[in-house]
Amino acid sequence: MSDWTTLLEVGGPLAALGGGAAYTRARHPGVYWSTVGLPLSTARLLGSYGSVMEACGLTVQPSRLRALAVRATTRREVRPVAPRRGIIRPTSTGLRLRLRLAPGQEPADVAASAERLRHAWGVHAVYVKDVKPGVVELRLVGFDVLRDVRMPRKAGGGLLKVPVALREDATAFVRDYRAVPHQLTLGATLSGKSMYLRHLVTGLARQPVALVGIDCKRGVELAPFAPRLSALATDPRQAAELLPVLVSEMEDRYDLIKARQGVAPGTPDEEITSDIWGLPEHQRPVPLVLFVDEVAELFLVATKKDEERRDEMVTQLIRLAQLGRAAGIYVEVCGQRFGAELGKGATMLRAQLTGRVCHRVNDEASAKMALGDIAPEAVYAACSIAPELPGLAVAGDTSGGWSRIRTPFLSLADAAEVCRESAHLVPDLPALDPFRPAVPVRPVDAPVSQLKPVPVTE
Repeated sequence: MSDWTTLLEVGGPLAALGGGAAYTRARHPGVYWSTVGLPLSTARLLGSYGSVMEACGLTVQPSRLRALAVRATTRREVRPVAPRRGIIRPTSTGLRLRLRLAPGQEPADVAASAERLRHAWGVHAVYVKDVKPGVVELRLVGFDVLRDVRMPRKAGGGLLKVPVALREDATAFVRDYRAVPHQLTLGATLSGKSMYLRHLVTGLARQPVALVGIDCKRGVELAPFAPRLSALATDPRQAAELLPVLVSEMEDRYDLIKARQGVAPGTPDEEITSDIWGLPEHQRPVPLVLFVDEVAELFLVATKKDEERRDEMVTQLIRLAQLGRAAGIYVEVCGQRFGAELGKGATMLRAQLTGRVCHRVNDEASAKMALGDIAPEAVYAACSIAPELPGLAVAGDTSGGWSRIRTPFLSLADAAEVCRESAHLVPDLPALDPFRPAVPVRPVDAPVSQLKPVPVTE
């Protein structure tokens, strides 16, 4: 009886401890990683580093001088040499360490063994980054950071740089308009595309940037941000009037650049290699970001007259995407679906949109239109996004790189409040004044008196 009592006394706390650890791992993976996962993974890495590198084929034969030194001093068997390991740096989401590659190795060799390293060291994922020739950085992620998105404290924002989502390697996905001027963002209903757009608008709202919107859903997506918008078109007819004004603004900026650089006014625009960032700050026009939501609505036509208007708008959008970067005009095209069957100009417009973000879509053709010219595996990753993971997307650019990202939750009320607070940053652009959206005045509730009313007597 005493043995059973002792077993229960010892096993009860252990079972409770194990249950608490399992609950913490499921509900609070960050806390579990900091308390349990980090020490275990570090111990596994330190204890099995050499054998794991050898099993993964990441070792090379030592130099002759080293082999002679080992035989002369220790008389041990000369074993293959693993990449030299640097200091292990723990983070809130995983581990970081640098490896100095052995002669004859390349970063692709380590990247090919990432899945083996993940299982050997008991982490969620392993990512390899090329730091400099001969040195790579291993980023070990301890848990699925995209399940509960928490943006890092140092996200790397700045002028025309918006930390909009979290990558699967626990780094911030920064939308940098200077590096990637134009982008195509696709997503079906309830896929998180609107949340992505909110983060972009609120991130730019606090910066000295002009924001222009074309929202053919009668403005339901962009109208809440009206206090911060310099112009807003809510249907194709208004968009057909706004786009020529933007093209004219772009041409005026080119004239300013040519006048400042001493280039003859008759020089063709495509021969000008400078941009507004080469102008003095007091002469530099304010950057302008154009958001086009539901771009398919601009391509749909019902009559012959609508077809002519569509061709005009698409041509102007293509001109803005081709020539707008040097003039400080950036285009963000969003939609539920985008394909060649939309009509003339769709493929040409896509070719000018360097950045690509694809949320969950309803058909494979849209994913191929967004990511097919980047990498085939990116298309498969986009098509496998589950409906119960809103905000999850595949982001890439025409350089060929891609990664999975997820946008944190941001309510529409909070986003609209940011735009109201930054309404004083709306720049002065007289050409866009006719398209400035009307901002409704917030109703003020009458104060409630704390005094009881005097009873009325006859």
